[in-house]
Amino acid sequence: MQIHQIRPINKKKKRKRVGRGGKRGSYSGRGIKGQKARAGRKMPPFIREVIKRYPKLRGYRFAKRQDDLVFVNLEVLEKKFKESETVNARILLEKKLIRRIKGKTPKVKILGKGELTKTLTVKGCDVSKSAKEKIEKAGGTIK
Repeated sequence: MQIHQIRPINKKKKRKRVGRGGKRGSYSGRGIKGQKARAGRKMPPFIREVIKRYPKLRGYRFAKRQDDLVFVNLEVLEKKFKESETVNARILLEKKLIRRIKGKTPKVKILGKGELTKTLTVKGCDVSKSAKEKIEKAGGTIK
């Protein structure tokens, strides 16, 4: 047997053509007259009307996203940092205290939970009021 001699077991099923005589005659399941019975352009999709009713996402609720903000407490800095070290986002990444978000280094905010006894220099991070007091009380600086 050659490749050109192979025949399919089942015959191909013919596609039903609607609206050209035959078993689905005259109106072809479209009813009688009217906008939906015509050929060509159909009714606009209903979903578009639903989407247009939704408000555009503007305003105070959507202005600031906090997805790229990471919080670190003073108790963590007390454990992981030595005396007179610098604290910034890059060093926190290296020490694996924070991780990248969507491939970018996130903004860091230092919060005041816990006690601090070491003098640390904080650079390029947001600091809460209580954390600022505790850092300065321990002899550290914020830049």
